[in-house]
Amino acid sequence: MPKTKKDGATFGARLAQLRKAAGYTQVELAAEIGVTQRVIAYYEGQSDHPPTTLLPAIAHALKITTDELLGTAPIKKKSQPRNTRLHRRMEQIEKLDQKKKRQVLQLIDTIIEGEKFRKKASG
Repeated sequence: MPKTKKDGATFGARLAQLRKAAGYTQVELAAEIGVTQRVIAYYEGQSDHPPTTLLPAIAHALKITTDELLGTAPIKKKSQPRNTRLHRRMEQIEKLDQKKKRQVLQLIDTIIEGEKFRKKASG
C-alpha cells in the first residue's frame, strides 16, 4: 500500500507535482541531484518508500524542506517565484563568455522580432 501523508498523496505523486511546479523535467532534476532520469521516474511511480539518501538533495533542488517533500509539513507559499526552467537557462547564459553570450542574445532577439513581425502581419 503506497505511503500517504496529510495531503493524501503518495510520495511519488507529491515528488512529481513538486518537480513540475519547480519547472523541472525528470531529466533536469536528475542531473541537478546527480542521478539518472530512471531513478526519478522510479521514485515518482514505482516506489512506496522515499529515497532517504536523496531527500536532502531533492529538497534543495526544489527549494523546499524535506518535511515539505515528505508531506509532513504544508508547503509554504514562496513570495518569490520558483526557479523556473527559463530562469535556470538564463543563469547558465550569464556564465558564458561575452562572445557566446552575445550570440545567444542575438538569437533570442531574432526570435522575438520574428514573432512581433508575424503578429503584426496577421493582425
